[in-house]
Amino acid sequence: MKHASNPMQKAHEAPRCTAKSKRTGLPCKNPAVKGWTVCRMHGAGGGHGPGKANPAYKHGMRTREAQEMRKDINDLVRLARELEQLLDSSGQR
Repeated sequence: MKHASNPMQKAHEAPRCTAKSKRTGLPCKNPAVKGWTVCRMHGAGGGHGPGKANPAYKHGMRTREAQEMRKDINDLVRLARELEQLLDSSGQR
């Protein structure tokens, strides 16, 4: 039993952080936080959630929902223009 002889064995066997150094290109050697692929120094559990609870939230125009809505509206406008061109070209003949 390795665990009985070395109480740190569980920490040594933990998955490692997947972040790499920009300077050396070597991977980080710290253990990854449980449920994350990176260590605490590379952003595991960090940052604030999205939405109005985020301190940087200003107006909501760049939220995922707003961007999807603009995309849908642009698709509808594009289809309307194509339909208008088809109707104009068929009516002139």
